[in-house]
Amino acid sequence: MSITDPNVSDRFTSAMEEIHNKELKTYTDIIDTTAELAQSHRQFVKSALDTCLKKCKDDDILFETIQTFKKDLERKKVALKEKRQAISEVISEIQEKDMQKEDIIQKIEKLKEEQTKRKELIESQYRANKDRLKNLQKARLVFQDHLGLEIRTILGKTQLVKGEKLQFVFRNISPSDPDSAYVITMGINESGSYQIVSSDPVLECLTVLEKRLQETNNLPAFLANVRKEFISQTRR
Repeated sequence: MSITDPNVSDRFTSAMEEIHNKELKTYTDIIDTTAELAQSHRQFVKSALDTCLKKCKDDDILFETIQTFKKDLERKKVALKEKRQAISEVISEIQEKDMQKEDIIQKIEKLKEEQTKRKELIESQYRANKDRLKNLQKARLVFQDHLGLEIRTILGKTQLVKGEKLQFVFRNISPSDPDSAYVITMGINESGSYQIVSSDPVLECLTVLEKRLQETNNLPAFLANVRKEFISQTRR
């Protein structure tokens, strides 16, 4: 037919061109679609990559924040432990001071009691000494009037005889020398008892007489015994 019909070749050529154009268009559409898909894929990958990068960055920030919180928590734990230790030490110190305070209060109360007792003892001794001094004064009048005994009040200057003392001066002891003085000095010690300071001349039994005086508190009998001892001593 191509030989006999000269248009067949043109129609064939035209048909081939049409087929070629369709295939070319199809190929072009495929290329365009592929390009669009590639572009879309690139955009998707870029978006996914950006999202992943942002997520990684956020995760890094979150991790750093967590690490900071952990470190801060550890510091707070250490600080809390130190504060608890400090509070425990302060409480122990307060308790110790409370115990010391109680001990001091007890000591103060004890000192007050001792001071009160000492004051009462001093007042009692003062009253006893006052009574004894009155007795000494009464004895002074009795012996001075009846036995010619001279009683002097003296003030001791040494530590041994410190304080007010009474000095008893006996006369008419020695027949050969009636005016000769025989002296005994005495007072009251801290415990409120009579105490012999000295005698002139010295009596060997003075310690015994002093002990008896302290036991009996009988001053007239003591002075009478002293006078007897002085008289006895002059006759030896």
